[in-house]
Amino acid sequence: MMSLHDAVTVLKEHRGDAVVVTCMSAGGAWNRVSDRPERDLPIRPMGKGMNVAFGLALARPDLKVLMLDGDGSLLMNLGTLTSVATQKPENFYHFVMENGVYAITGGQPIPSKDVASFAGFARDAGYAAAYEFDDLEDLSMNIGKVLQEKGPVLINLKVEPVIQNLPPGLRPPARRSWITALREVEAHLNGK
Repeated sequence: MMSLHDAVTVLKEHRGDAVVVTCMSAGGAWNRVSDRPERDLPIRPMGKGMNVAFGLALARPDLKVLMLDGDGSLLMNLGTLTSVATQKPENFYHFVMENGVYAITGGQPIPSKDVASFAGFARDAGYAAAYEFDDLEDLSMNIGKVLQEKGPVLINLKVEPVIQNLPPGLRPPARRSWITALREVEAHLNGK
């Protein structure tokens, strides 16, 4: 199992010009390592980041889109896997940070912990490829090749949970709201 911070650091090194859409715990970890916030789109509602990333991938096939999702978020939105597989966006790379808990709400176990296979869900839905990594060195050695494949690709990363126990009102605020980020990313992509 990898630390979430180490996993997103490896992804940062391979992002290139990709737009990165984040959700929940992955978003907080990504914000600490990203050096291209003008191409980062944080989505707050659990289970909805994948919809935004999928829509962006369809609207802008010229862009590589990386979705950093959580296992709990994906469980809330499994039906979108079939929509992604049906539309086959070749520029869509869906990273699932599997930690087995709802880390952002205090660490409650997700349903089907240690039973469900997120890579299996993606393969069965019809994704072009699906991978699973639980070792940082293995991820580091292979992620470049994975990101050269035609999507949609799901990459499941087994990460250690980082439990948030502070009440939402006492947590540090986001660097920027998702609506501000959306406007900034859109302006950046359109050269404004």
